[in-house]
Amino acid sequence: MELFQMERPRAAFEAAWADACSYAAGQSTFLVPKGDFLVGPVTFKGPCQKTPKVEIKGTLKAPTDLKAFNDLPTWLEFKDLSDLNITGCGTGVIDGQGESSYTHTGCQNSGGKCKNFPINLRLTKVECGSVSELTLLNSKGFHMNLCFSNNINIHDMTITAPGNSPNTDGIHLSDSTHIDISSSKIAVGDDCISIGQGSSDIFVEKIHCGPGHGISIGSLGKYPNERDVQGVHVKNCTIEGTDNGVRVKTWPGSPPSKAFNFTFEDIIVNNVKNPIIIDQEYCPGHKCDSKGPSQVKISDIVFKKIRGTGSTNSPVKLVCSSAGCQNVVLNDINIKHVSDSPISSTCTNVKGLNVIAMLSPKPCSSAEATAPAGPVSEEAPVTEEAPESEDPPIV
Repeated sequence: MELFQMERPRAAFEAAWADACSYAAGQSTFLVPKGDFLVGPVTFKGPCQKTPKVEIKGTLKAPTDLKAFNDLPTWLEFKDLSDLNITGCGTGVIDGQGESSYTHTGCQNSGGKCKNFPINLRLTKVECGSVSELTLLNSKGFHMNLCFSNNINIHDMTITAPGNSPNTDGIHLSDSTHIDISSSKIAVGDDCISIGQGSSDIFVEKIHCGPGHGISIGSLGKYPNERDVQGVHVKNCTIEGTDNGVRVKTWPGSPPSKAFNFTFEDIIVNNVKNPIIIDQEYCPGHKCDSKGPSQVKISDIVFKKIRGTGSTNSPVKLVCSSAGCQNVVLNDINIKHVSDSPISSTCTNVKGLNVIAMLSPKPCSSAEATAPAGPVSEEAPVTEEAPESEDPPIV
């Protein structure tokens, strides 16, 4: 019954998009009116005569059965478009109805790899545009994914899934540049925002994150020939009740690549396990077949004016591989334990650590910072989360 109900709206959506995309007398509007619409996977593909404005005022609901997706990585995709503007008009909802899939992660037994579950909303090869005033709810996989897209402004979003929902990143970027994400509330079961390979000139501001795994660059180094990541600025965010705060994560045994020029500043952390973390031993599920240290070279990273509370005895963890992290700045850091327990910093293989006005915890000494990695504390493993999904393929 669900399949029958789903096919009719999908056909109607595809026909309406075809008409709007081919309209030659000016810009059309692709409108989803108020109401609930059960619809299967759809790709809204260009190029168009002039890209329609997209207004989603109602609620789009995904099929609950994963079989309805035929192993497609995405539920709703906008592809090969320019000047695409999507708005939820303050009422629009994209509901992945993923609750029944959260107990079926599709993970393999080793290597930390998982089968892709469908992404709620994906922008592929989109040049210029915006996504705003929209609610993304209970995705089966990532809530939103930008890949090979440039000059996109994402703002005033609400993204929500249970805190225990695996691999439900709020917004995941890969191979995209000039992306602004601002003024949004993200509460999910994985990274609120994750910035993957090939991304550059990313600006993140005024995000409330939590629950989830924080705001992350990475994971990096999972695949051969990954493209570098550079120029990420995260500012004026609040991160609350998460596993991590601001994080850079790379896989052990990774091929060579670079990750550089990152700034995290004006961040409030509230009851966060790992408020500041570089983790070059990232191994979700602790089942990695490591073939040596991470070869991702991290450099020129600034943590500035980060304040609040952590829930472990080491709120600052800079765990670098033998390739080392270079030119790391800790400036105006004041993080206390949520219950006033003693705390310290953890540093390994950090070359060129510059500490400025670090009130709490006590910073690592130069000798500690450059020392090779030792065993990680049993109290709070650096990586304690479900294995990751694969970066979704382009189809």
